[in-house]
Amino acid sequence: MTNHLHYGDNLNVLRDKIASESVDLVYLDPPFNSNADYNQLFKTPKGHSSPAQMEAFTDTWTWDDATSGLAVEEVKRSQYQDAAKMLDAMVGFLGKNALTAYLAMMAVRLIELHRVLKPTGSLYLHCDPTASHYLKILLDAVFGAKCYKNEIIWRRTNAHNVKSKAFPRVHDTLLFYSKSDQNTWHKLFLGYSPEQLKRYDVDDDGRLFTGQDLTMAGGSDDRKAEWRGTQPSSGRAWGSSLEQREEWWKAGLILTKKDGTPRLDGRKVFLDEKPGKQADSLWSDILRVGNTAEERLGYPTQKPVALLERILNASSNPGDVVLDPFCGCGTTVHAAEKLGRQWIGIDVTHLAIGLIEKRLNEAFPGLQYTVHGTPMDADAARDLFERDDKSKKQFETWACLRIGFIPQEKKGADGGLDGVEWFGPKKEYKAIVSVKGGRTVGVEMLRSLDAVITQQGAQVGVFLTLEPPTSKMTEWAKQAGMFEAPGFAPVPRIQIVTVEQAIQHRARAINLPARHNDTFKRPAREEDTRRQGALDL
Repeated sequence: MTNHLHYGDNLNVLRDKIASESVDLVYLDPPFNSNADYNQLFKTPKGHSSPAQMEAFTDTWTWDDATSGLAVEEVKRSQYQDAAKMLDAMVGFLGKNALTAYLAMMAVRLIELHRVLKPTGSLYLHCDPTASHYLKILLDAVFGAKCYKNEIIWRRTNAHNVKSKAFPRVHDTLLFYSKSDQNTWHKLFLGYSPEQLKRYDVDDDGRLFTGQDLTMAGGSDDRKAEWRGTQPSSGRAWGSSLEQREEWWKAGLILTKKDGTPRLDGRKVFLDEKPGKQADSLWSDILRVGNTAEERLGYPTQKPVALLERILNASSNPGDVVLDPFCGCGTTVHAAEKLGRQWIGIDVTHLAIGLIEKRLNEAFPGLQYTVHGTPMDADAARDLFERDDKSKKQFETWACLRIGFIPQEKKGADGGLDGVEWFGPKKEYKAIVSVKGGRTVGVEMLRSLDAVITQQGAQVGVFLTLEPPTSKMTEWAKQAGMFEAPGFAPVPRIQIVTVEQAIQHRARAINLPARHNDTFKRPAREEDTRRQGALDL
């Protein structure tokens, strides 16, 4: 099993690509039906908002008999009849609307996720109060109420002012289910809070310690006798044998009163010998990804790696397979790779898949993984371009991210601006890209790019094209001059790159100073895997 990244509808991928009982852990962070338009916001290296944004996804649902109604019928035909009854009841009670369309979408996917989980597997569904109570009912119906483990509360932010007459919402909910009572489980222990540390004393060696009660309730008569001048209070007895107490005394681990007799709370316990406080269902120690956080990618609803690390450490082992069917910007697969797990990620936007590839390639140079569903050659890229809508946003997004540029939505006069990359030792320089998928290209397009470079205050412009450039275009680009960063060799101010070169060389197709192109290694593609299989035969 290798790591896999799938572009496409997760329902189809689950049904067609993932075998039953092959996954150890599922984490999903689906859209919450919040009726919000989420935009992909990008920051400059100095933290300022970019003047352009790329829409990531629209979290809005509508009931459609051809989709939502079909999902309900599929659940009714499945072996999950409890889920069918529950979903039918919800639709009957709530009506055919945005909420029930969302629940129908989730129901068929929860059934598939239950199917692919191993008997020892677990599922964590990340949600908010918009639909969490309905989702729990569906999970009870699919997994069985007995397999419900926890409702975990993650305090993701501090309180802030709200206009409505209600308390500010500062948390998300994670619903934790197992497929059976044989689920993988590891107790987790956390560090102590500053308030807890204040209760500790410091010994002569600088070690923090506290006193632990030496007595227990009840106990046999021989445990109630006086020891070294101290006797347990009424109804209590020594909690350890005389031999054990004497051993602690000789080791200097018994705290004493002023008269030198043992204190009842006198067993000396060092903080560095305790595992810590066991993690419980209230997670308030993991901060959200702030605006200035180093791991921030700007992706809407991005979750911190620490949150996923806690889940993976609790419910999986090294080498296990972790699945995220709504993988967004790839926090789950990043955490899985970091902790030595195998992983499968699925998302329905080229923006998400491209961001994940960029993220993985930068965080784990040389990492091998297989990408499914995205263009693997120029013909497939042209097919994507021709099938895309009039805006060609999906094609442009895919193309920008293929060379490591962050997509930008076109704004006003910036018609030639499709993506941005900051480069240089301190990310002080700016490169822009203009993507062209049409069959006709010419010098006038380079002139337009040149004007956008000046208007944007950029240093380098990239013309990324499906069609090969003409000889006049190549000559014009050469005459556009060079950009030279102090301490680095000059690079062409305008660079022409074909989509075929971008597919083959990724970020190495672009020549930028101090960009560390050698860290970008092309991941295995589905076509590569098939070709290697043919060679093996």
